[in-house]
Amino acid sequence: MNGKVKPLRQPMYQQLQELLREVIESGEFAEGEQFLTERQVVDRYHVSRPTANKVLAGMAAEGRLEFRKGVGTFVRRRPLDYDVQTLVSFTQKARDAGRHPSTQVLNFDRIAVTEVESEIASHLKAKPGETLLALGRLRLADGLPVILERRWLPADLFPGLNRSELRGSIYQVIAEKYQLQITESDQTIRAIGIRGADAKLLQVPPGAAGFLVSAAGYAGDRAVWWERTIYRGDSYEFHHHRAAPGRLISIPARPKAAGALGGAR
Repeated sequence: MNGKVKPLRQPMYQQLQELLREVIESGEFAEGEQFLTERQVVDRYHVSRPTANKVLAGMAAEGRLEFRKGVGTFVRRRPLDYDVQTLVSFTQKARDAGRHPSTQVLNFDRIAVTEVESEIASHLKAKPGETLLALGRLRLADGLPVILERRWLPADLFPGLNRSELRGSIYQVIAEKYQLQITESDQTIRAIGIRGADAKLLQVPPGAAGFLVSAAGYAGDRAVWWERTIYRGDSYEFHHHRAAPGRLISIPARPKAAGALGGAR
């Protein structure tokens, strides 16, 4: 991959971009590994610094590279997949992607319904006098924080739930320890800028892109949890995979013109 960029009709920065894509695809630099610096690109391909800078910035914009302030440019890891149609634990998704999952439990408290926002109580259909479990977790993939989770659960559904169990898949605990089958989920996904303490926990600059997922899980008619979870925008892709066979787009019938008689269709 060494050598000069050839003087073809194609603009030089486009030629260089193709060469650097080939470098990444060849496996010369593994996912998460530090990539060539601007100076190294200049020396290796005999191009100007503005050209090298433009190409590296463009490859970061298209998601192949990522800049880490004060550290350098790195090959971006393959994003984790969030399937909006199914509930799959973060632990399993991370392992499927070849990443090592881990969890930091930030808080785990028993609180009265009167201590939470009315929206949370409403989604859980919690009544005055009831107790909730409030938990906060930071989920990491290969040591990089990617999810900041805040979740509330009815305490009466989870007697004996302990802090150590929250370091793994809560879906697995719900299914195996409490024998609850989650049958439905109601989710709202919104793009946000991550700020304040949330940005510090997720180790992103203030205003970095993220996704806020507000969701409830149900076992039959009973709400099992309500959550507000933030996903790092540079670490996740949200997918809605192919629908079941059948009509996907419904087109309304065109109204007949006034006074027209029925004719051939």
